[in-house]
Amino acid sequence: MAKDGGAIEMTANDPNDTESRDQIRRHLTHIAMMFSAGNFNAPMLIHDQTPQGVAVMKRLKSQIKYEFESMESGGRVKITTSNREAIDAVNEFLRFQITDHQTGDPLTP
Repeated sequence: MAKDGGAIEMTANDPNDTESRDQIRRHLTHIAMMFSAGNFNAPMLIHDQTPQGVAVMKRLKSQIKYEFESMESGGRVKITTSNREAIDAVNEFLRFQITDHQTGDPLTP
């Protein structure tokens, strides 16, 4: 969670597991492209429901930037915007993900 959006971050459990690292990077690159196009089918299939914030993120897709970044053991999709409504929607979406996946990450920026 961040004041201008947030990030989806995934890493391999074993830093020497390059196969998992590479799969994570491919997956997150694909997620960044899908979300940029307003396609949120992956989260809907995984969670069997539409996560909070998705409707607004779709509507304001041109005002939200999704950028893949490599990390040593995986990667992240950095989500940024300067639109207040979009920031709130991204934070709702990430809060849903954090809670549903029980990551333990902070629920506030």
